[in-house]
This record gives sequence, structure tokens and C-alpha cells, in this order.
Amino acid sequence: MSMSNNIAEGSGSSSKKEFKQFLNIARRSTFENANILLLLNKRNLLPAKKLDKLLDSLDYLCRQITNFQKTLK
Repeated sequence: MSMSNNIAEGSGSSSKKEFKQFLNIARRSTFENANILLLLNKRNLLPAKKLDKLLDSLDYLCRQITNFQKTLK
């Protein structure tokens, strides 16, 4: 998923401000991926049990990214 790519790209930034921008993009990507999962579930391509587990993982990742952003202020 795109979250890890944005974090990796941002880690090569020359400033904290720029890195925080990449973390923000990664955080927003968690919402984008959640939407994709919901659409897959709606089309019966992803079982509800699996959806719940993946949404929980995305929520946890989003909170981790947010907490990491706060350490860079």
C-alpha cells in the first residue's frame, strides 16, 4: 500500500517540515485504502470479517502516523 512508500520517500527529506508533509500524505492514504476496502466489501469481494480486521489495522496505522508526526514538531 502507498502509506509505507510515502513514509520511505519522506524519510529522505532534507527537512522535518517536508518529512511531515509526506507523513500527512501517508496518513490520508489510510483513509483512501479504507474506502477501497469498503467498496470491495460492498461488491462481495471481501468478507465482512476480513474487512473489520483490515479496517482496524488501518486505524491503528493512522494513529501511529499521527503520533509520529507529533514528535517532529
